[in-house]
Amino acid sequence: MTSLTPLVSGLSGMMDRYDAIISDVWGVLHNGVSATPGAGEALKAARESGKAVVLLTNAPRPPDSIRRQLTGFGVIDGISDAIVSSGGVTRDLLAREGEAPFYHLGPARDRAIYEGLAARPVSLDEARLILCSGLFDDETEQAEDYRPMLEEARRRNLQLICANPDLVVERGSDLLPCAGALADLYEKLGGETIWVGKPHPLVYRYAREAIEQTLGRQVDPARILCIGDALRTDVAGAGAAGHDCLMTLAGIHGHEINLDQGRFNRDLLEALIATHEKRPIAVAISLVW
Repeated sequence: MTSLTPLVSGLSGMMDRYDAIISDVWGVLHNGVSATPGAGEALKAARESGKAVVLLTNAPRPPDSIRRQLTGFGVIDGISDAIVSSGGVTRDLLAREGEAPFYHLGPARDRAIYEGLAARPVSLDEARLILCSGLFDDETEQAEDYRPMLEEARRRNLQLICANPDLVVERGSDLLPCAGALADLYEKLGGETIWVGKPHPLVYRYAREAIEQTLGRQVDPARILCIGDALRTDVAGAGAAGHDCLMTLAGIHGHEINLDQGRFNRDLLEALIATHEKRPIAVAISLVW
């Protein structure tokens, strides 16, 4: 390889270049089962050094729900100034639809996205649009199982709001399909899709607004460091927004680079990065200070 991506041991040596952090949640702070050792402590240390820290997650739930989930996984308190979630931004978009009847495609646990809004959940036959937060059962189903439903929605020209652009998510050692897999299929069928979450720009605008509110001033995009584990969402989204990205390896791509107890295949990593337009400025095994 002619140019290896730098491997850093921790966050502290990088922070002189940045005023703020936008950090991913799932895959960085936890793996869907338990907290990542040292990750929360790293973000807390960054805040204590005067940096603004915003958590940016593609989870299809409002920020308060994310905060409770982090506590349940054992992530320490005091790690961020704000949380921006795909679910929270989706709720804002749905609120603008007034009393529009919509079909909720996703598990019941995601109802917090629309509870209390004027918009009404209805059957697919009655819906004017689709709110997609995931599969009904991501442990037994795949996106292809929904093809007949999505073909019918496409025939009716229903707009689909995707509340989580992730194609898959890590849950322990398993990779499970997400709402993004359904939205991707719907787009391929010719359906109109609004993507809410990384790598799309809307959520980065929300995150930057939260940073500037915290610091009380505007911040040069080049002075914001993003942290994430996924090339397709975290690295691509950061690059498109004008931010550097530190990529953690102990996440969604770990199995692709043969990551095992802190060791990984460097050639596989560089080949994987080369398949994407945007590159991380550095990689770390996991997030630590």
